[in-house]
Amino acid sequence: MNYFDLTETEAYRALCAYCKGKPELKKLLTPDAVEKYVAPAGKDLTFSYAGKGVTPELVALCQSLADEQECIPKYRALLAGGIANRGENRAVMHHLCRGAEGLPCSEKSASCGKFYAQEKEKFFAFADQVRSGALRSSTGKVYDTIVQIGIGGSGLGPKAVYQGLLNWCIAEKVAPVLRAEFISNIDPDESAAVLSRINAETTLFILVTKSGTTLETLTNYAFIKEYLHKNCPEIELEKQTIAVTAAGSPLDDEKQFQAVFHIDDYVGGRFSSSSACAGVLVSTAFGKDVFSQFLSGAHYSDILALNEKVEDNAALMDALLDVIDVDIRHIPVEAVIPYSAALAPFALHLQQLCMESNGKPAPYATCPAIFASVGTDCQHSFFQQLHQGPGEMPVEFIGFKHSQLCTDVQYKGSTSQTKLNANLAAQITAFAEGRTNKDVNRCFPGNRSTSLLYGDRLTPGNLGSLFAHFENKVMFQGFLWNINSYDQEGVQLGKDLAKAALDMHNADNPVLKSYYSLF
Repeated sequence: MNYFDLTETEAYRALCAYCKGKPELKKLLTPDAVEKYVAPAGKDLTFSYAGKGVTPELVALCQSLADEQECIPKYRALLAGGIANRGENRAVMHHLCRGAEGLPCSEKSASCGKFYAQEKEKFFAFADQVRSGALRSSTGKVYDTIVQIGIGGSGLGPKAVYQGLLNWCIAEKVAPVLRAEFISNIDPDESAAVLSRINAETTLFILVTKSGTTLETLTNYAFIKEYLHKNCPEIELEKQTIAVTAAGSPLDDEKQFQAVFHIDDYVGGRFSSSSACAGVLVSTAFGKDVFSQFLSGAHYSDILALNEKVEDNAALMDALLDVIDVDIRHIPVEAVIPYSAALAPFALHLQQLCMESNGKPAPYATCPAIFASVGTDCQHSFFQQLHQGPGEMPVEFIGFKHSQLCTDVQYKGSTSQTKLNANLAAQITAFAEGRTNKDVNRCFPGNRSTSLLYGDRLTPGNLGSLFAHFENKVMFQGFLWNINSYDQEGVQLGKDLAKAALDMHNADNPVLKSYYSLF
């Protein structure tokens, strides 16, 4: 396998030359282009990239770059258990949490896949017990609430899955549906607010930390323990808590908790939503069948990502077009805008997934800064700058034909969902075409690129496909930029300095002391 910097490749140089004379987007975005430039991203999820100003020549050059950087062979090697996280000398196995069928596997990866499948069956059985009422709280009450305690990938991804599926489960009459709350921030106000909203006697707590030593997570658990000791002394917290952690961690002890489920070092936090990190919560809140559908949708997208032809590989094409925006068009930001209120936490999850993975040192720009918000709200906040500001910010939209709850109202000739999708289509068109006017304040330059992921309805299956699409997009970008998408050294520096600040006797940083003294 060869590892070249992006700028060392012949295809990159050819792309730079081509993009200098490429026709403007206004001319390229036609109804024929909208019909032509699409790729399946899941069973019911399609990637439309005509809004990027695509031509056959551009697609061919993208193919050359993907081939030269060996994107598909590197993906196959990753799936087979190769050392994809070169900085930490470890494999990357999160794909195998959703199934190995159809993926190239080695003896090593097959063993990991078996381990993940066994853990899944364990937490499925646990979820069944909770949902049936066979397993109850320490005071004998049926559980109706879950509180997940975890930070980063142990909080953002699981929250995005839960919130993304809640309305669908209600509409489909899934029963019971357990309410979920999340404690991630070490700010004590968050923990106190969550605890004030729940009935602790009917609440199951999920403590998630792979290392078993994450300071924020353990501090929040200590906060809960003290709060319940003072306010609900009849509750035995350990009998209402399960841990999700690595085998052999300080929390890997079923004597401390109601149950323990395992994850391993081959599944990074921000890639862990297919593992027990989200699986325990979602299976318990909605049932194992719902989480199985989520995994199936993600696995389907993993198979699609093996396609060597870029025009048929949504994740790879999405990655390539981003690289063009960042390194040839020199645009350092991107917006990801779902037109679905259920995906608000997913937008925040994407910020961690993309920027923690690919915000890495290289002799050129890598990950763009991600703006993430929900339409149509953001049309009335930062879209003004996106349309008329001095610099372009590409937008990746996400939309669905139907709402999750399938409840709506007719007003002035159309429903709310129809209006929502009319706004989405209007924004894509406005960014591309712009508008001329004698009044400069009413001029829109246009030629601002967009892409679109769309489906019929937000379901467990295509939510899984959404997660996998962006995880695989991030992976392919890492291959193209020749960086390690699977470590996060930038997170560690702040942690180290925070520890030093907490132990000021051993801190020898005068600036750190000065700022910490303000508090």
